[in-house]
Amino acid sequence: MKSKIAILLLTVFLISCKEEVKKEEPVEKTPQEITIAPIDNDVLESAVIYEANIRQYSPEGTFNAFAQDIPKLKELGVKIIWLMPIHPISEAKRKAKGDLLVADIENPEERKKYLGSPYAVADYTAVNPDMGTMEDFSKMVDVAHENGIYVIIDWVPNHTGWDHPWITEHPEYYTKNDKGEITDPIQDNGEPWGWTDVADLNYDNQEMRQAMINDMMFWITEQKVDGFRCDVAHGVPLDFWEQCIPALREKKALFMLAEAELPYLMKGENLFDMSYAWEGHHVLNDITKGKKNVNDFDSYMNALDEKLEKDDILMNFVTNHDENAWAGPLRERMGNASEVMTALTYTIPGMPLIYSGQEYDMNYRLEFFGKDTIPKTKGKMWPLLEKLGNLKNNERALDGGKNSATYERIKTSKDTSVLAFKRSKDGSEFIYIANLSSKPVKFTLPVAGPFIDVMKDQTIDIVENEEHQFSPWQYLILRKQ
Repeated sequence: MKSKIAILLLTVFLISCKEEVKKEEPVEKTPQEITIAPIDNDVLESAVIYEANIRQYSPEGTFNAFAQDIPKLKELGVKIIWLMPIHPISEAKRKAKGDLLVADIENPEERKKYLGSPYAVADYTAVNPDMGTMEDFSKMVDVAHENGIYVIIDWVPNHTGWDHPWITEHPEYYTKNDKGEITDPIQDNGEPWGWTDVADLNYDNQEMRQAMINDMMFWITEQKVDGFRCDVAHGVPLDFWEQCIPALREKKALFMLAEAELPYLMKGENLFDMSYAWEGHHVLNDITKGKKNVNDFDSYMNALDEKLEKDDILMNFVTNHDENAWAGPLRERMGNASEVMTALTYTIPGMPLIYSGQEYDMNYRLEFFGKDTIPKTKGKMWPLLEKLGNLKNNERALDGGKNSATYERIKTSKDTSVLAFKRSKDGSEFIYIANLSSKPVKFTLPVAGPFIDVMKDQTIDIVENEEHQFSPWQYLILRKQ
């Protein structure tokens, strides 16, 4: 009897142990989704945008290499990363330099040096294998989102490369000449632009329009991008954008940047949020060369009041990929005025841009059709951009989005050389004073009180109408105490 009881107790014990083990088995968990709050107007008010040239950003030229540095960009106040085209590049009619095509180069080793224009897209829904895989791209976007940074991709809606599947599958999607041949882009006067490595799209074709929207939709629904920078946006009919952008925004809140300077592209709530301040950029360039002065800058700012609606945003810049490649790097164009003009782009209404390499004092032209790389040694620009980015992110008086801080010009006794203005919002107030000339200048201005010189982090007392003397390109950014 005792043996039966013992056997019964042993059986119960073994069963209970088995159940206990079963309860403690680990449950397999799915990876946690990386999320970021939808981009909104508050983000745009204080954002710095960074143009990432993935091909040239690192020796590897990959998404993975760039992703490693995203936390560093956060130190510069970057809230939006704009990726230059990340799509495969057409090999057919690939450009080497100028009008020379890769196919025209006899030496096969020499041909390998030329990777083509990133704006000659061979497939809108794939990534350039030189940069990595689609999985690598997704991980890079996740890293950005983990750091509170939004990602927009460059979109080329005007034309495709000659290898794009549409060339053979849908030739009706393209502009054709009198002989029925697909053409490269043509100007309004009938002359070609010289962009022989791309084929011009025909926006009279409604099926092509829908295919374009579908391909853009892929990136926001499948790859979690937060918007688009649209190349030569004014080259596409306005009614396409009126069709496209609302359709995309039905799926997700987006930031839309137009490479253009035409206010109609930002009109209303369902078109582009921001466009380029090309005219302002050229004014700054000309001031550094002595071709223009502060009066010209004032005329530019006054004209904006008439042309723009209150919620229009301009992207202010001292360099970008076009300027660097074709006009020269920042130091080559602006010389000793580089810092004062950079500070100006952060303090006027709008959103400041940093282009890859600018933060490292890059002083050469990056290859446009071949492989190159940016420097990675911090010099003068990194601490300057870090300080300016912190101010832009945190001081309401520097808001530059759809509810921008006010801009009030302060008259001085030397207004052809000295620019002074006040920005204010929600009790925050900043004053920018700069000698925008290559000569020393003495001047007075109707400003008084104790201020913080934010670049030196020290108190400064200004007496109204006292005489100041600034050296060439000297500037102050003052926070009212």
